[in-house]
Amino acid sequence: MKYVVMIGDGMADYPLEELNNKTPLQASVIPNMDYIASNGVNGFLKTVPEGMEPGSDVANLAIMGYDPKQYYTGRGPLEAASIGADLKSGEVAFRCNFITEKEGILADFNANHISTEESHELINALNKEFGQIGKFYLGVSYRNLLVVNNEETFALKSMPPHDIVGENIEENLLRPFDDKNAKLLNKIMIESQELLENHPVNKERIKAGKNPANMIWLWGQGVKPEMPLFKEKYGLNGATITGVDLIKGLGVYLGLTNIDVPGATGYFDTNYDAKAKYAIDTLDEHDLVFIHVEAPDEAGHAGNIKEKIKGIENIDHKIVGKLLDELPKFDDYAISILPDHATPIKVKTHTTDPIPYAMCSTKGVKDDVSQYNEFSAKRGSLGTIEGYKFMNNFLKNMI
Repeated sequence: MKYVVMIGDGMADYPLEELNNKTPLQASVIPNMDYIASNGVNGFLKTVPEGMEPGSDVANLAIMGYDPKQYYTGRGPLEAASIGADLKSGEVAFRCNFITEKEGILADFNANHISTEESHELINALNKEFGQIGKFYLGVSYRNLLVVNNEETFALKSMPPHDIVGENIEENLLRPFDDKNAKLLNKIMIESQELLENHPVNKERIKAGKNPANMIWLWGQGVKPEMPLFKEKYGLNGATITGVDLIKGLGVYLGLTNIDVPGATGYFDTNYDAKAKYAIDTLDEHDLVFIHVEAPDEAGHAGNIKEKIKGIENIDHKIVGKLLDELPKFDDYAISILPDHATPIKVKTHTTDPIPYAMCSTKGVKDDVSQYNEFSAKRGSLGTIEGYKFMNNFLKNMI
């Protein structure tokens, strides 16, 4: 039996007036997702446990079959594992975004999607200037990392930058404001402005009409988690296909094989066709593959309806359609389609809303749902369950 979990990051949404009160999923042409819904079973997952922040880290950990309340220790460590930063005892990994600051306001949480090549130069400059505090690591685009050898910093309160676009920077720095560790790290963030503003990379970006990466933002910190390997827990050899470091980091900790796909960018321009091809090839030697596409989430954060629909339809046509064409060569297979969380256009950030999921298999178990979206799933036979129960549910229902 082969298993595929197709995660369209942030696909779920709310009805929009611009779409005649339909959600982007309802407004999209998605015959392949609809096929899965109409030939399988449907329901809702609560991927974000009560009291936890609705991050992709928490939500994807749940989808992979691990209770976030038991295993989650922060987003930073997941990204650290992805980029080869092996955390030691007492070390804390912070997400380090390159952002755009304008007149004291957080104007852009990703600095106009700065390139990885440009980020590399800025990371080198940060290590030269602030290396005595910790070590900065290059990630992908604006998503980078700072590791500090101070376990006390784990307890600080940090704000996701995509949640505070347009807000005052000083009001959203690490808290408590009077904590000595918060003061030190906040000082680095503020002082990074002068260093980065005058860097040749940003001078060129400004000349080109792009937002400069003129400040760092530290958030999502955590310590190294301890989790059982996926194969030990579920008895399957698994793999991940993604352009996003935090998903790759989950893969590292769970013992999944991270498949490098050419052109997997974690943005609108990701290589959908290659993700489908590599997924099919991966199943020759693996039992299960998680395919993750970030584009709908990025569109939700940007409030871009057109790009969100385009991302959803690209997932359907270029990945799900290809999978449905090729999976029959394995005889017995199961496939599920779902977002990790909602990223509604109206709010431009993640929410805790339960998300719709559909799954079908060669065993032919099905209910009365005929389309895949946030409303049709209400008629599904699976009801609403905690997100971390998805994996057991998927494996149990599809055999």
